[in-house]
Amino acid sequence: MEVKLLTKAIMVKKQEEVSFIASELKDATSVVVIDYLGLTVEEVTSLRKQLRESGTKMKVVKNTILRRAAVEAGIEGLEDVFAGPSAIVYSTDEVVAPAKIVAEFAEKASELSIKGGLIEGKVASADDINALAKLPDRDGLLSMLLSVLQAPVRNVALAVKAVAEAKDEDAA
Repeated sequence: MEVKLLTKAIMVKKQEEVSFIASELKDATSVVVIDYLGLTVEEVTSLRKQLRESGTKMKVVKNTILRRAAVEAGIEGLEDVFAGPSAIVYSTDEVVAPAKIVAEFAEKASELSIKGGLIEGKVASADDINALAKLPDRDGLLSMLLSVLQAPVRNVALAVKAVAEAKDEDAA
């Protein structure tokens, strides 16, 4: 009798975990699935610290739970990615941050590899994730947009100033 209750409690706990991971996958703007096997405890701690500082989360999850969560979230095409030791790195705010941090960390720690993931709900290969990592982050993109928007105004101001200075010289 106790074994049945224990088994049922374990099944309920696993289903809760599947539902939680499924909701996280649905809400995430980007998800990077990584293989972390071979990293030292210090390296994993350092990676988690960098992720936490950017508002990005990392979870080590069993592949069976990941597969079930993906099905529950309506995500297809990640079955091949969920093999071997897997961890998911995801953010609900930043699209680029998870990929950028993981890719930069992978350059220093060769044991870490990117398997694939999701970018705004679409399945992405490891190459797609690496390409995303090369894009500027949100602040960088906003800065670029601001400079593009300011350029015409700056050019008009310089033209007006040049005309005013030319009139001053003609008057003198």
